[in-house]
Amino acid sequence: QVWQIRLDMHLLNHDGNITDAASIAGIVALCHFRRPDVSVQGEEVTVYSPEERDPVPLSIHHMPICVSFAFFHQGTYLLVDPTEREERVMDGLLVIAMNKHHEICTIQSSGVVMLLQDQILRCSKITAVKVAEITELIQKALENDQKARKEGGKFGFAESIPNQRITAFKMESAAVDTNDVEEQAGEIIAKADPPSEVFASPVLHTAGTAQIGEGIESSWGDLEESEKEEAVEEEGESEAAAFECEKVETEYSVLCTSTQRETKSDEPIVLSDSEEEEVVILQPQELPRNTR
Repeated sequence: QVWQIRLDMHLLNHDGNITDAASIAGIVALCHFRRPDVSVQGEEVTVYSPEERDPVPLSIHHMPICVSFAFFHQGTYLLVDPTEREERVMDGLLVIAMNKHHEICTIQSSGVVMLLQDQILRCSKITAVKVAEITELIQKALENDQKARKEGGKFGFAESIPNQRITAFKMESAAVDTNDVEEQAGEIIAKADPPSEVFASPVLHTAGTAQIGEGIESSWGDLEESEKEEAVEEEGESEAAAFECEKVETEYSVLCTSTQRETKSDEPIVLSDSEEEEVVILQPQELPRNTR
């Protein structure tokens, strides 16, 4: 039989580089976890409660820490620990997980950037420095927590809330004096402009009609000066086009009348469908004979 441990992470606030934050939170949670102590005698297994025996920590040999690198302008610029806005405009992302012994645990690259060997080596050197710093901070935090537990002091959420480590966006409560609210409201109303006169009830002019409000005339149908000028120009263009059409039709009718008169005075023209166009047959030219 073995112990089964499941690690669940709940995201409270995300401002970028969630991979690095999740890796640190996960490894700290595993280092901070304590399982019940167990004794085995033959086939008998005894699980002790925390009151009977102190819980036992997990055997963690190394801490893999993730460090993320954002690349911009096709790898020209490198940025460590990008924020949420920087992640939106980055071209590529490289995540390196390493422990304090400079052992690379995993490498993940994403995006549209083709990284060179020198760039990856440079990122691995930066990762080694960052991992050493973060591992030292984790070990100090775990030592301080263990010391506080032994002394009976505050730890965990109880120790973090007064220092606003969890409630970073908490706003201080401000006192509001409501004793003279009515007097202040009266002064504001007195200084304000009086409301315009309106009809409180509908006005019935005749049967089947009614008016509500001030009864201001609607100006939706009125045209502005520029629109009026455009409308006048369009009317002028339409009248000119109509006049041209009438002129063309008159000329065409006169032309047709004169043509009819000419055909009546001349000899009649008979058209036949059997008439064929003149066909010209091309004969091959005779080639000159060669004389011997």
